[in-house]
Amino acid sequence: MNKADFYRTELLVGQQGMQKLAQTCVAIIGLGGVGSYSAEALARSGIGKFILIDFDVIEATNINRQILALHSTIGKPKVEIMQQRILDINPQADVIMYKEVLDKENQERLLTGADYCVDAIDSLGSKICLLEYLIKNEDKFISVMGAGNRLDPFQVHLSTIDKSHNCPLARRVRKLLSKRGIQRNFPCVYSSELPLVPEKNNDISEEGVIDRAKQKQVIGSISYLPAVMGLMAASYVIRSILEG
Repeated sequence: MNKADFYRTELLVGQQGMQKLAQTCVAIIGLGGVGSYSAEALARSGIGKFILIDFDVIEATNINRQILALHSTIGKPKVEIMQQRILDINPQADVIMYKEVLDKENQERLLTGADYCVDAIDSLGSKICLLEYLIKNEDKFISVMGAGNRLDPFQVHLSTIDKSHNCPLARRVRKLLSKRGIQRNFPCVYSSELPLVPEKNNDISEEGVIDRAKQKQVIGSISYLPAVMGLMAASYVIRSILEG
């Protein structure tokens, strides 16, 4: 790590703090509007190792909210662009990438070595699969709830899942985990702002996609809400590392 690159951070957290950050591996699952900003903040804070997991490529519709999305990156895998970006910030970082959909068959392999996980998944099924695995293995993680269909950043909170309210995704997460016999609280970032467009009780994704049996309904999003939530998730991870 180039000391000059992180000089201002070291003034804040000290040499020992920087060593803790450099020795930590963080897995970011989902590199959309939330996950990409979270990874960016973690890289600029001096995290030394990353595991990036996302099967998707960048699309034009991502430009309004995803830090990786530029006209020059459309069609390229998100994990590859995020890896390049992290290494451009910190050439000494170790960045492992998996262009895969996380599921029960591969999650242990993909997450091996991670000290912390940021759940920024935008598919409810994969999100529940990941959370069940992390909770049962007592792994350290933070989960981010719905960022779409909202405008007010001052109603974003860092709390525990039981405190979340007005978030259809969080409600579905609690319900599905409870059906699996999992009622443990865990840290999450959520918005208490009522959705601007009423959402039906369906499979609602983290960035605003409602997965139905026969269709997907896309709802609106704004540039800054996913970023705010991703940055709050990164702040939780960084502060947890420094306090550990």
